[in-house]
Amino acid sequence: MTSGMSERQRQHVFFTWAAQAEARGLCVVRAQGAEFFLENGKRYIDFESLVFNANLGHGDPRMVSAIQKQAMELATAAPGFVYEAKAALGERLAQITPDGLNKFFLTLGGAEANENAIKIARLATGRHKIISRYRSYHGATYGALSVTGDVRRLPLEPGLPGVVRVEDPYCYRCPWSQQVDSCGRECVDHIERVIDFEGPRHIAAVLVETITGAAGAYLPPPDYLKRLRTLCDEHGILLIVDEVLCGFGRTGKWFAVEHYGVTPDIMTMAKGITGGYAPLGAVAVSDKIAEYFEKNTLWAGLTCYGHPLSCAAANAAIDIYRQDRLVERAAQLEGVLAERLLAMQQKHAVVDGVRCKGLFSAFEFVHDKKSRKPLVSYHAKEGEMGKITELKKRLDDFGIYMPIRGSLAMITPPLMIDEALLHEGLDKVDQALTQVFG
Repeated sequence: MTSGMSERQRQHVFFTWAAQAEARGLCVVRAQGAEFFLENGKRYIDFESLVFNANLGHGDPRMVSAIQKQAMELATAAPGFVYEAKAALGERLAQITPDGLNKFFLTLGGAEANENAIKIARLATGRHKIISRYRSYHGATYGALSVTGDVRRLPLEPGLPGVVRVEDPYCYRCPWSQQVDSCGRECVDHIERVIDFEGPRHIAAVLVETITGAAGAYLPPPDYLKRLRTLCDEHGILLIVDEVLCGFGRTGKWFAVEHYGVTPDIMTMAKGITGGYAPLGAVAVSDKIAEYFEKNTLWAGLTCYGHPLSCAAANAAIDIYRQDRLVERAAQLEGVLAERLLAMQQKHAVVDGVRCKGLFSAFEFVHDKKSRKPLVSYHAKEGEMGKITELKKRLDDFGIYMPIRGSLAMITPPLMIDEALLHEGLDKVDQALTQVFG
């Protein structure tokens, strides 16, 4: 994309999540592996996997070939059409999802997946309330944003009725001032009290990200999900887990729920399902829910349901995850990434709260490690970010593409990243921290 192209785009295409006069985009002309390149030749190391979705890396010829082949055979289809790519995708998904999740509703992304998970839960239970968490992000559509806790929901409220929010298992800053090794799991007891107050017979589902995604990569206590599963079962409430960000190998397992030994009633997925090569999401449901809709209408659908090109991309992606052992690779590189981040935490007074699962990691910027006070406010605007703004500029100068929101930084590279390139990028992050904070 040339500079002229950038201006042409600005004239007619909106940027997302931004006031348009202030928005700036990178003019990317080429991408390969875990790197992409601008029109001026500048190289970036992708430490965000674009938007946490490019798990396979960029420019994989196997993905391009699979999409091209499908386009030549069947490029478009109506929702009710039956064809090989769609049937094969259902089979592949059933092979990799937790036991008992064998049927799938296909969407075009994670927000749609969560929207339809809510509809399915309400239809299957005859109840209307949804419990979700404050530090969560479930998508940008109106319904998905309504169950989101992230600050991006605030300008668009009120949202859907029947949404009740609870506290998170945010162990670094526990709302109950407990330590994970000795607490009584007040984070679960709290949800139980809310269920009691809201009336269990009115609650369709509890919706949680297995590991909190864009809002902070918060790792739950080891038994949190098991206790939540038990709590839901006691009241006939469905458990929905959002694996849109942490699914497809990101945490060193196909899905993060595998770390915790829990099978949800409904599981949503997107992003890594195609590695970002085509838009797709999915809702996996239990056999019991699938059986319910054998005789009851599923009031859900979309024009591009199971689009052939997206299904072909997902089939190819799953095959590549297997062939290249990318899920196992994420697990192996966890030790490398965690060790480097913990070393930065030891070195830099401003860095704390390191957490890492597979190639899904985060750390926080603090005033001091004793109080753990965030360096900038949760609601800080761009002009109120202080040295964080300077750090972002320095990272950009070094060609590091990684997300920093407020006092939270995340590092989530493509699963295929070379270890040497991972170290190179981490060296630059360390250098930028030193230059900005000393």
